[in-house]
Amino acid sequence: MTDPDLADPFRTHRETTGVLRADFDGETVPMILGYTAVREAARDWRAYSSDAPFRVPIPSEEAVRSVRQLPIESDPPVHTAFRRLLEPIFHRPRSPDYAARLDRLVRDLIDGATARPEIEVVREFALPLQSRALALLLGMPPDAADIWISWGTHVFHDGPDSRAKGAVLETYVRTALRRAAQRPGDDVFSILNSARIDGRDLSENEKVGIANLIFAGGRDTIIHAVSRAVAHFAEHPGALAGLATDPARVNLAVEELLRVISPLTHIGRVCPAQTPVGDGAAPAGSRVSLCWASANRDGRVFEAPDEIRLDRAPNPHVAFGSGVHSCLGATQARAVLRSLIRQLGERAGALEVLAAVRQYDVNPAYRRWVGFHSLRVRFAGTR
Repeated sequence: MTDPDLADPFRTHRETTGVLRADFDGETVPMILGYTAVREAARDWRAYSSDAPFRVPIPSEEAVRSVRQLPIESDPPVHTAFRRLLEPIFHRPRSPDYAARLDRLVRDLIDGATARPEIEVVREFALPLQSRALALLLGMPPDAADIWISWGTHVFHDGPDSRAKGAVLETYVRTALRRAAQRPGDDVFSILNSARIDGRDLSENEKVGIANLIFAGGRDTIIHAVSRAVAHFAEHPGALAGLATDPARVNLAVEELLRVISPLTHIGRVCPAQTPVGDGAAPAGSRVSLCWASANRDGRVFEAPDEIRLDRAPNPHVAFGSGVHSCLGATQARAVLRSLIRQLGERAGALEVLAAVRQYDVNPAYRRWVGFHSLRVRFAGTR
């Protein structure tokens, strides 16, 4: 029986006008839905600009942070300079030593889960995995992740007071930068303190803006992807068979789960000039949405797009965006999911969902399953 939550909420609009106009906090934003149109807009940063502090996320984030996130809220050449600065950090998952350390982290979490009668996957497995993998990526001591775990699944929106959550993150980052200035090391804060762009040091707000994106940008998205992956293999026990011994199959499975889950529904762009969008136009200074989730279900590109085919190839999904602003954290996210799936196949026997409360991206114009508020699972070990 097909899960109704896997149905595509954007299909009708994508196949007719190609645009869905949705309201976000009193602002009507046209969502571009078709695969080709989304990719073209993502690559045309002059017509669809990211040089819009606080307005790239939808809804916008003026209320939860005081700094521009970099490099995502900038366009070339500024974006290019900041991205090049960060690429050595975000390419670390490509090294064999990093992969081995990440595997140990994932192994320990899976073994810990199998030793318990049950585990709440979102906060007791996926959140620690995301945070401890981030500590590894950023060159921070493992216990630094304990603080980040305490922030919850979403730095800005996990809990009743989003403004306070944003202030906690900013205070943490500014304190960490000052501490690193006094005792430099190999961690991300020391790297930011010593970084230079165009022959100058970074301002404190630039450093805070980079760190803000690092801590907020890939948090709930990885947590959703990990939780959904665990649930999928629990509900389809035969799907793990043989994956552990076949890296190519693991890679294909990761890409297909990312396509279907699309952890980030969409992202905003601002049109500097009036721009045609579907059967209308976006006025100068207004926002549009690039809907990755809709593009990833476009039947003109993906056969049987609502089906999860773990051997799908080719799979040109845009779960990590497209163009110059494609996600810097894609290598890290893929590394986490590859290690997770391979070691679930090696170390976990039967996975059983005991209880689940799904989380949706809800708007008056659509309702989309993104992850779980809670997911209780029994892991049966194979050791």
